[in-house]
Amino acid sequence: MPDGDFALKPLKIGLVINPWAGIGGSVALKGSDGEAIRQKALSRGARPNAQLRAEKALSQLSKDSHSFELYTVEGEMGGDLLHSLGLKHQNIYHPGHEVTSANDTIEAIKILQRRQIDILIFAGGDGTARDVYDALYLPIPVIGIPAGTKIHSAVYCITPHAAGELLRKLIEGEVVDLVKAAVMDINEDLFRQGKIQAKYYGELLTPNEPDYIQAVKSGSIDNEQGQLLDIAADVVEHMEADHLYIMGSGSTVAAIMDELALDNTLLGIDVILNNRLIAADVTSSQLMALLKTYEDLPRTLYVTVIGGQGHVFGRGNQQLTPEILKQIGKYNIQIIASKNKISSLEGRPLITDCGNEDVDQWLSGRWGVLVGYHETLLYPLH
Repeated sequence: MPDGDFALKPLKIGLVINPWAGIGGSVALKGSDGEAIRQKALSRGARPNAQLRAEKALSQLSKDSHSFELYTVEGEMGGDLLHSLGLKHQNIYHPGHEVTSANDTIEAIKILQRRQIDILIFAGGDGTARDVYDALYLPIPVIGIPAGTKIHSAVYCITPHAAGELLRKLIEGEVVDLVKAAVMDINEDLFRQGKIQAKYYGELLTPNEPDYIQAVKSGSIDNEQGQLLDIAADVVEHMEADHLYIMGSGSTVAAIMDELALDNTLLGIDVILNNRLIAADVTSSQLMALLKTYEDLPRTLYVTVIGGQGHVFGRGNQQLTPEILKQIGKYNIQIIASKNKISSLEGRPLITDCGNEDVDQWLSGRWGVLVGYHETLLYPLH
């Protein structure tokens, strides 16, 4: 080339949004797969938020940049959002019906491949990742924007903002390693019964960037049960009368419920008052109503950490909306986690991704994490 000049070709980016992703989370349905569940979620007052999650990622892109080209689906699967952001794009697929489905995701991705895109960005949950896996027949790298209720697949970024930052790195031409990452999905019927049956579905290429891409959720580790019993003993010892206790999801919180001999919703939110279960598997609106009913009582929220990933808010507990977290109060929240879970993070901070950047910022800082009987670690949450 003359004068040794070199210009990067524009990065061809495909975008697909699953507009139904995560709709069941805030109303305690633990998933969004299937038309019946979506209608039930809507009847409970749920609102789709996948476009808002995608907006947090894509709003970081420059409107005037000539270093990338965007291709997407007409309407709520991508085109509407890019238009609102003022990002030039081309709609390559038109669903032709108001209520979109997994078939539209698959058909759109097939067309995007024929357009020879360089990378595929998609917003959704594990069901969407599974659809992407089914549709991709070319080795095109993907970046997942987390927007679903179930997000166990290692193709998703830790937050929507992280997805935007990673995409900017690629647009700017930074060299990024690629790795085959696991696509996982969970049986939603069993999930709603408090049972986790994760299935390895396949692998997709994704950037090998642990600061941006989440790890697959860790499984059990030796001596985990003993650590949970120690945490439960400490919590129960300090419980008081006329105090509202909000019990988050997960096996660490379940150990406390076992110690109290109370029924527990493993993958939901329960509420305790005076050693009695007063509400089980509550939705966000039900929890807000309880907080207002008992507004004169002190309250404590117990939440745990997703092992290997580090998420505290925004994964598996979408019932804890930003409004509810503010209502509870930062200093009324206790993070509990076994030493094994903290060790599995290998020094990475805990993560809050509750859906509101101001509240995430409010929650960030160093937290006292209860890790054993009378044993607390000071650990960062970002």
